[in-house]
Amino acid sequence: MVRDLRRMGIRDERVLAAMERVPRHRFVRPEDVDVAYGDHALPLGEGQTISQPFVVARMTELLEVGPEHHVLEVGTGSGYQAAVLAELAREVVSVERHASLAERARELLTELGYDNVRVVAADASVGYPSEAPYDRILVTAASPGISPELIEQCAPDGRIVAPVGDEELQHLVVRHPDGRETRHGPVKFVPLRGRAGFRT
Repeated sequence: MVRDLRRMGIRDERVLAAMERVPRHRFVRPEDVDVAYGDHALPLGEGQTISQPFVVARMTELLEVGPEHHVLEVGTGSGYQAAVLAELAREVVSVERHASLAERARELLTELGYDNVRVVAADASVGYPSEAPYDRILVTAASPGISPELIEQCAPDGRIVAPVGDEELQHLVVRHPDGRETRHGPVKFVPLRGRAGFRT
């Protein structure tokens, strides 16, 4: 998988090393274990998916996570992206609107020894203000835009990466510390639901 990611253009060696260390097959359904390392998204239940490895790597690379960073992940899903972030950051707060997914991810991350991740069951679309500010924020569901709530929770020198667009197609968007937003290619994510996401 890592060899394929390098061939597809992922250059950050810290990201590649993190992807190599995280056992992706533990985060997928039992019936999908044999295809866990293929470059495709897989269903999780609750209408959610685990993103394809290239998208996980690309978003993580764009986020530019350092070992000193306090990171917010919007949308825990399986917990796989949270594990990759935990390999790179000081601590990760991951918020998931589906309580069943949050509980499953929490148990698995604990079992795998990721003691620097906190999984919270709540409306992920509005972040998690009680532990703000965050040095980095990663949104792992399609958003109509980077919400004011998330911008407010981001540190002044922080960075946000999110798939922004409509419910059918999005682009990866990076919000830089100076407020600029840059686009980094098309993606397709399940929609972010909640007060600051798409209507249910």
